[in-house]
Amino acid sequence: MFQSTRKPQTNLGTALAMSDVIYHSIVRSVRKTHNNAFMAIAMNMLQMVIFVMAFYVMFSVLGLRGAAVRGDFLLYIMSGIFLFMTHTKTLGAVVGSEGPASPMMLHAPMNTIVAIFSSALGALYIQVLSLFMILFIYHVAFTPVVIEQPFPAFGMLLLSWFTGAALGLVLLAIKPWFPTFVSIFTQIYSRANMIASGKMFVANSLPAFMIAMFDWNPLFHFIDQARGFVFINYSPRYTSWEYGFWVGVVLVMIGLMGEFYTRRHASASWGARR
Repeated sequence: MFQSTRKPQTNLGTALAMSDVIYHSIVRSVRKTHNNAFMAIAMNMLQMVIFVMAFYVMFSVLGLRGAAVRGDFLLYIMSGIFLFMTHTKTLGAVVGSEGPASPMMLHAPMNTIVAIFSSALGALYIQVLSLFMILFIYHVAFTPVVIEQPFPAFGMLLLSWFTGAALGLVLLAIKPWFPTFVSIFTQIYSRANMIASGKMFVANSLPAFMIAMFDWNPLFHFIDQARGFVFINYSPRYTSWEYGFWVGVVLVMIGLMGEFYTRRHASASWGARR
C-alpha cells in the first residue's frame, strides 16, 4: 500500500527497461556453469579444444585427411566443431531456461520470453568469445588463419545458433507436458548430430543416397556452406543455407505458439510427484 504507482512509460523507456532485465539475465545465465564468468568461458574453450584435438587424432589415425577440403586441416575441423558446439549448446541452454512455473517468474519484470532470450544470447556470447580466442591463439602461435569470406562464414554460425534456439524453444514448450521425453530427445539429438551434422565430411564427396540421409538436418547445410565460405577451393553443390533458415523460422513460430499455450496452463504442482 506504500508503493508508488508505476508511471506509464514510452516505447523507448519500455525497450530500455526490458534490455536492462535481459542484460542481467544474460549475466546470470553465463555464470550458471561457474561462479567465475572467466572460468565458464575457459571451460567452454577447453571443451572446444578437446573436441578439435580428438577429431584431429581420429582423422590422422584412420587416414581420412585426404577426404578433407584442400587447405588448413585444423581450420577444416574447427569450422565443423564451432557450428556444432554453438547449435548444441544453444539448444541445451534454451531447453534448460526457466519455464512459466519457475520461481524466477514471481519477480515482476521477469517473464519467459526474457528467460529464453537471455539463455540463447548467453550461449551465443560464450561460443563467439571462445571461437575468437581459439582462432587468435591459433593465428598467433601456430599459423596465420586465412578465411576466404569471414562475414558469410560467421553468418552460418549465427544461423546455427538461430536453429538451435528455435528447436530449443519448441522443446521448452513441450517440456512441462512431457519432461522425460524432452530430456531423452535432447540427448539423442545432440549425440546423433555428432555424425548427422556432417562435420566429419563434406557433402560434395558423398554419394546421392548418403546425402539423402543427412540433408534433413539444417546444421548439415550450415556446416557445408560455412566451409564453402572459409575455403577458396570448396564450392558446395548439394546444400543451401536458405533451407535451414526457413526451418528455423517455422520452428520459432511453432515454439512461440506452444510456449504461449503452455504458459497459460502450466502449474508448479505438475512436478510435485516427480
